[in-house]
This record gives sequence, structure tokens and C-alpha cells, in this order.
Amino acid sequence: MVAGRALHFVFKIPDRGSTMKFYREILGMKVLRHEEFSDGCEAACNGPYANRWSKTMVGYGPEDSHFVIELTYNYGKKEYKAGNDFKSITIYSKEVIDRARANGWPVQEENGKFVVEAPGGYKYHIVNESSTNSDPVEKVTLCSSNLEHTIAYWKDILKLKIFDRKDKSVLMGYGKDQAKIEFQDIGTEVNHAEAYGRIAFSVPFSEQTAIQKAVKESNIHNQGNKILTDLITLDTPGKASVRVIILADPDGHEICFVDDEGFRQLSVPDYPSEAILNRYIEKEEATQG
Repeated sequence: MVAGRALHFVFKIPDRGSTMKFYREILGMKVLRHEEFSDGCEAACNGPYANRWSKTMVGYGPEDSHFVIELTYNYGKKEYKAGNDFKSITIYSKEVIDRARANGWPVQEENGKFVVEAPGGYKYHIVNESSTNSDPVEKVTLCSSNLEHTIAYWKDILKLKIFDRKDKSVLMGYGKDQAKIEFQDIGTEVNHAEAYGRIAFSVPFSEQTAIQKAVKESNIHNQGNKILTDLITLDTPGKASVRVIILADPDGHEICFVDDEGFRQLSVPDYPSEAILNRYIEKEEATQG
């Protein structure tokens, strides 16, 4: 058994200004912390880019108790080619649709759910009801080329539990009160293109090596499960360091396991840092204008 906790999903964003408008004014999330980095991340947190970048964490409450969104912005990169790997994030809220309509933000309907789209084409399914959970974020939905292979990896190696299983989809997670990860079988190859994201979980420091070992042992049987970045310590200027291991599932979906002890220190809300984000957005918009 792995004492895992679902933390966040990472999106690469092409436009900070319109993106922050969407998350703050449409979804109603708060900026929890904002960090600027002068060069690329050793664990490719910002993608395969060795340039200046920023990270903004947004959510409905502190990272200790909420599944949040990590927005990575690479300076100078204005477009990411989208693949078919990401489906949607599902949120329970009675306010999002009203806010979207009041702000003139497009609202669509798919299979009885409302859909709003973040800049970059990332879809959010909105269930127009109040959440029964303390966290309105219900699940992240990704695509699978072969559901059996996906389940074997996430359940048998990473030790997630199955919460719901249908013919073409599976809902998994580490705990019933956490955000879940859902996979939908699309029956074709999963293409990540450039816009691919990454899902992050925390586990106790002592359990990271067990995950590393489980993945390596699975490869004795030629399963080809990848460790993209082996255990490495990452530093954030002026904040706690964390140890991470980055994996890829059979379809190439990236997964980060960070040590829970370090991450709880790193992820303490830094609300004043929103002013730094605003300043950089204003500066960029003034330059472009």
C-alpha cells in the first residue's frame, strides 16, 4: 500500500494574462503561490525548455487539503501543439457557469455537462451543483490506448485503488476523499505533442524508493516502464527543497512523486507573491501593446 496524496496537474500555458483571467474570474480559483525561475528545471517541470520560466499554483484552497493546478509559463513560447492525451478536469460548482456567462466566456454542453475552455484549449467539465466534498475538483481525465495496460500499471505498480470501472473507462485514486484520475480508452495511440501535462502525487520520503524499485522490477519482465528523471532533489529559491522521481505510464503520461514532508513546507500558501505575477503580466502586456 502506498500512502499517496493527489496534489496537482501541470499545464503549460501560452498566455499568462488571459489564462489568469480564466482561473481567477471564471473558475474562481485563488493564486496560492507564484515562483519565477531563471533557467530550466532539472526534472523538466516546465517541459524540455532550458529558458526562463514561471510557476503559478491556483486552487480553491491550500495545497495541503485541495487538488490544485500548476500553470507553467515559458518566456517567449507562445504556442503549444495539442495532442489527444488530455480530456478534461471535472469541477463541481454552481457559480462557474454564471461567472462565465457574465464575463462573455464561451460555455458549451457535452453529454449533459457544461464545458468551459481555458486558453490553450484545456477543457473543464463543470457539474452545476455544489460540491459535497471540501474540494470542488473531482477528477482529471486522461486518455488510454489500452485500458488493461493502464490499469495494470497504475493499480499493480503505483498501487492506486479502483473506485469505478466501466467498459471503456476506469476511475482511480489513493483515497476516497481525494481528487481522482480517470482514464478513457480511445482505442488508438496517445499523442502528447507539445502541450502534454503532468500529474503529481506526494508520498512519504521513505516510500519514494519503493516506487522506484517497483518500476525497475517491472522492467525485468520487459514492460518498458520509464523513469524519466530518477530520484533528484529540486531547489526553489528561498523555499524548501523537495525530492522527486518522474515516471511515464505505458501511454507516456508523466507522473511526479514528490516527498510529502518537503512538499508540505514548499507548498505553504504565499499569497503576497500574486503581486509579483500581476507585475510581470502588466509588464509583458505593456511591451506587447
